[in-house]
Amino acid sequence: MTAPTTDATTVRVALVDDQQLVRAGFRMVIDSQADLEVVLEAGDGAQAVRALDPAAQTATGPVDVVLMDVRMPTMDGLEATERIVSRATPQAPAPKVIVLTTFDLDEYVLAAIRAGASGFLLKDAPPEEMLAAIRTVHRGDAVIAPSSTRRLLEHLVTALPDDSPSATDHPAHQAVAQLTEREREVLVLMARGRSNTEIGQDLFVAEATVKTHVGRILAKVGARDRVQAVVVAYEAGLVRAGS
Repeated sequence: MTAPTTDATTVRVALVDDQQLVRAGFRMVIDSQADLEVVLEAGDGAQAVRALDPAAQTATGPVDVVLMDVRMPTMDGLEATERIVSRATPQAPAPKVIVLTTFDLDEYVLAAIRAGASGFLLKDAPPEEMLAAIRTVHRGDAVIAPSSTRRLLEHLVTALPDDSPSATDHPAHQAVAQLTEREREVLVLMARGRSNTEIGQDLFVAEATVKTHVGRILAKVGARDRVQAVVVAYEAGLVRAGS
């Protein structure tokens, strides 16, 4: 497996899946890494929502990243993600959620984005991709450099709804219209899976400048994070599959 590229801070991970063997396998892989640690497990969404309540945090400290299955009894992963993310406050940010999914569940992918998921992982992804996804989402630097989110977003393009009679009246078009030309360039590169460092290299600007642009983009399009901003780019036609 690849060695971690992040700093020495341990990333605290929660596993939410109704299959105990799946959780055990994920835990074994994650706990084998010096910079990652599983601190919480839940067998369904309702358990996860209760366990991740900021008032119920354990001595291990707050969870940083959640691996969330979609199909579970009692409460599915979509509702659980929405409830967990909606509780975020400036004093107690919500953990980043990576939704476990498959290509044949397109409707779940879009719903998960709406619910506030920060990334996606195919359930049969190799261990290296899972580890990279956790680190990348925690770092907040890219949509997910491993191919899962990029492939899923591109696969999803034809499923994105056109719920407005006029394309120019679509909320995504209105959101993108607020961006400056440079911000549009940055958003396109974000949608192509480029990190802040790579965007800076592409545009010949400092990484700090890119971070400023990203922050302004998220605020203008009303996105929680980079994944939601990228969906806006797809919906607005700013980016197309394979572009």
